[in-house]
Amino acid sequence: MKTQRQAKILELVRDRTIETQEELAAALRAEGFEVTQATVSRDIKELSLIKIPGEHNTSYYASPDEPMMRRGNEDRLRRLVRLSLSDINSSENLIIIKTPPGEAQGMASAIDHAHWPEIIGTVAGDDTILIIIKPKEATPQVVQRFLELARG
Repeated sequence: MKTQRQAKILELVRDRTIETQEELAAALRAEGFEVTQATVSRDIKELSLIKIPGEHNTSYYASPDEPMMRRGNEDRLRRLVRLSLSDINSSENLIIIKTPPGEAQGMASAIDHAHWPEIIGTVAGDDTILIIIKPKEATPQVVQRFLELARG
């Protein structure tokens, strides 16, 4: 049952805009699954679902493995950076990006899936992303790429 439920969750977040756990639970119930908010919360964690910024200060669930959540990797990253990049700073081979609360993990996932060769890893908190660059000489160019994406 868990496997079927989680497959349905992936289908729902792929095909609909699901903004809250409550919406997801209601959609699952409409599909015949008996779920609690706690079950949905565990499934979201196990499936590694992320929140993607939407329009009008909303966000929705998506799977990081979904082929670009119906968008190209670069398009997704451009949109996330344009909507969510609040501040960017660098030192040596490290870049720090600030986002609105709750949006760092979604942007970090998009950065990871963009596969920029200079980025060897990201670490995301709630509103901060640490990006590690190699070689360190590439750091200013990577910062510039983010600023260009932010401008649209």
